[in-house]
Amino acid sequence: MPVKKIINDPSTVVADALRGVEAAHPDLLTVVHDPAVIVRADAPVQGKVAIISGGGSGHEPMHGGLVGLGMLDAACPGAVFTSPTPDQVQAAVERTDGGAGALLVVKNYTGDVLNFETAGELVDTEVRTIVIDDDVAVKDSLYTAGRRGVGGTVLLEKIAGAAAERGDDLDAVHAIASRVVANVRSMGLALTAPTVPHVGEPSFDLPEEEMEVGIGIHGEPGRARVPMENADGIVARLLEPILSDLPFTDGDRVLLFTNSMGATPLLELYLAHGIAERLLAERGITVERRLVGPYVTSLEMQGMSLTLLKLDDELRDLWDAPVRTVALRWGL
Repeated sequence: MPVKKIINDPSTVVADALRGVEAAHPDLLTVVHDPAVIVRADAPVQGKVAIISGGGSGHEPMHGGLVGLGMLDAACPGAVFTSPTPDQVQAAVERTDGGAGALLVVKNYTGDVLNFETAGELVDTEVRTIVIDDDVAVKDSLYTAGRRGVGGTVLLEKIAGAAAERGDDLDAVHAIASRVVANVRSMGLALTAPTVPHVGEPSFDLPEEEMEVGIGIHGEPGRARVPMENADGIVARLLEPILSDLPFTDGDRVLLFTNSMGATPLLELYLAHGIAERLLAERGITVERRLVGPYVTSLEMQGMSLTLLKLDDELRDLWDAPVRTVALRWGL
């Protein structure tokens, strides 16, 4: 039976989508089709550290929608929920090499780590790697040894991208990125499962009266399946493990990122965000910056994630710095 999705052929869905990206955003992006790479339109930028990331497709707008001034220089889109290949990463580095080296931003999934590492050995450009592992839900999963990289990736790419855009050298950009990784934590929850086009059925079974807590962005089952709760209960359930992990304490200043997993409407997402702000205020934690919307999705999964980044003045200013991408634009 055909999958109930707006596609032609499950085997060409990523290539077909990239042609749409190319048509929609020629002012911001250049799309290379073989191997598949999305590059900022003005690349390479001479004298600037290139920021490169990527991962399986199906998480849009991460990563391709985050390519542009003040953020990524290139993104490598793999097949749906599948790591990009080393030749994609190699092509991304070569097309963005402005003579100052490249920072590879890698989510902590086994395939991503191995393939980005292999690509780093193939290029002549000096590269450094930063691995993001902000998910507090699990120690290990089906895809990773250690914690997964999830919502914190967007914050990392924005802040590292701003540091590169202002002219920081590779060591300095890597140091900024490392500070973000050390101070960001996330947790997600699913109300429905996603359906990968070539699989044609949901990634896991989830009864109507239950929710999956601690899910990954590839549809991996979470840390617990519990009865459905109201919004107050859901937000508290996500915040508690985040706050206790770092930990976040009275007097901290934070960036709060409330993310839709793909199918959660903004009406519900803003409702949840308001609850999170109230709960943080009750603990004496000041929300200085915010991001609300579907930025790290899992196809059509209904659910949400919360991400908290502990801020200092420099990280805040880098977040505020100008950015011009498909998904994020301000300060210009």
